[in-house]
This record gives sequence, C-alpha cells and structure tokens, in this order.
Amino acid sequence: MIEYEANLVCKKMIEAGRKRVPFLFGVDFEMTKGFFFERPMEQDSVLFSLEGHSNHTEIEQNSSAIPLLIKKPESYENYFSKFQIVHTALKKGNSFLLNLTEKTAIECNLTLEDIYLRSHALYKILVPDKFVCFSPETFVKISSSGEILSYPMKGTIDASLPNAEERLMEDYKETCEHNTIVDLIRNDLSIVADNVHVRKFRYVDVLETNQKKLLQTSSEICGMLSDNYHERLGSIIFDMLPAGSISGAPKRSTVNTIRKAEKINRGYYTGVFGYYDGETLDSAVMIRYIEKENGNYYFRSGGGITVNSNPEEEYQEVLDKIYLPL
Repeated sequence: MIEYEANLVCKKMIEAGRKRVPFLFGVDFEMTKGFFFERPMEQDSVLFSLEGHSNHTEIEQNSSAIPLLIKKPESYENYFSKFQIVHTALKKGNSFLLNLTEKTAIECNLTLEDIYLRSHALYKILVPDKFVCFSPETFVKISSSGEILSYPMKGTIDASLPNAEERLMEDYKETCEHNTIVDLIRNDLSIVADNVHVRKFRYVDVLETNQKKLLQTSSEICGMLSDNYHERLGSIIFDMLPAGSISGAPKRSTVNTIRKAEKINRGYYTGVFGYYDGETLDSAVMIRYIEKENGNYYFRSGGGITVNSNPEEEYQEVLDKIYLPL
C-alpha cells in the first residue's frame, strides 16, 4: 500500500470528487499520513467492505479453527497513571470528555486475513501484514441529495448483566458522556453543513462478539451540504477530523491531553476510512482494530472518560472491547 501525506490525500479526494471518480481513502488519527485509491474495486492490495460496497466477493476462508484470543493487558496501575493525567485535565476544565485508549498485546490463532474474512461488522478493512479493522461506527455518510449523517456511539454495557439496557440508559456518567459527544458531533457537522439537527437521540445497538454481547448507545445527527459538495469532499471530511467520538471535547486541548497520557501515536487506529462511489460517500471510524508489529499482535481499544468516571470500570471497558466479531 502506498502512503501519502494527509494533505495530499485531501487534494486527491477533491480532484476525484470533482470528476465523480470512485475512490477509497484513509487517514490516521494524527492527520499526518493516509492512503488513496482511485477506482478501488479494481485493486486488491487493500480489502474493504462498507455496508454493501466491497472490492471482493466471498473468499474462501483460510482457517476454520475455533478462534483463540488471549489478552495480555497492561496492568491496572499503568492504566490508572494515564487515567490520572486525563482526570486532572478534566477537573481543570481543559476537557469535558476524553477518549483514552490502550494498546494491548494479544495472542491469536488467526491471521489478519482470517480475522477480516470471518468478521461480521458494518465496516471492515484489511491492510495485509499491517492491520485489520472491524468497526461498528460510522464517521459520516453523504447521500446523493447532499444530506450528511453521523451516528456517534457512546455508552457500553455487558448485555448479560441484569436489566442491562435499563442500567445503561439510566447511568448518569454514560448519559453525560453521550450528551457531550452528541453536542460535539452536531458542532462538527455545522462546520460543513446547514440545518444540522439530532434526528434520533440515544437508542441502543447490540454488538455480537466471540465472548459476549455488548449494548451500546447511539444517536443520529443530520444536516444538508451545498450543491457543490462533490467538489469539496476532501475538505468536508478533513474539516471534521479527528473524529469527535474518539478524541473528545473541546478537540484541541483534549488531543493535547491524549498525547500526554497515551505517549504513543495511534496511527491508523481511530483514524477514518471511507468509500465514494461517484454519488454517495460512506466512512467509518477505525475502532475495533488489531495491528501487527514485528510479528506480534496488538489490539487497540478505549473508552470515553468524564470527570464522573470510575477508573476500575473504565479499565474493564477497555478489556471488554477486545473481541472478535465472529
């Protein structure tokens, strides 16, 4: 896969949109690098699937093995040291919501390609020998009429817990977190669109994993782009990065705190990728992400932190999100 500087990816998106040429794009969280393919259905160096748009038919799976995933997480003490940096910033008012992530070593008996082929997710992408992502979260969708939509996801609970849905919907911390992210995404869409409003607020999605079911709350936010939106696709996407749901609010100071706490680049994890078919665009936040480094596998996961967060519960949420959607 050829990588480009992020600003060149943006320019390529604008040029292709002006000509109505289909493309696949991706950009990392730090907005320093990305990838771009014109007519991506004609290449197979990167495999992708976005809600019915895919550059491959069903491929025979390389493995029928029962999946094995062993987590080797950082200690709670290490997580808590990062949490304290974040919580201090929250108490000072430098942030109202911050997404804190972890890089967890795992052992898995499947290859990245096996995971891609066997995963069930709204959005999937495989960069061979680098990473696989099976994301449930939309970044934005743009319809042929110019409507732009986003579906921020915030708030998670183990579905097996008694009265799980009721507990999730009534949880004060989760409610505050979801309200904050809805406000942030509404503001982000207002940068590029008019008549932005929340069409559907805080509904429950079910996420199936190889270990357990999770419940997660989402909302639907929409707006209208100007008639020439095809010629501005790169700017539309880049003006809203990084994605609010995996950074926080306000963005600039929150991202600075993320760097202090996490101390390593996220790379493509929590970046975005998407597909434009010449008329519509669909894109995803790159969460639920496994990367390969020096022959070892690492699962990246995280959760939203507010001033009301409990560090032990947040640590457990990070671990709960390490799964295979098989």
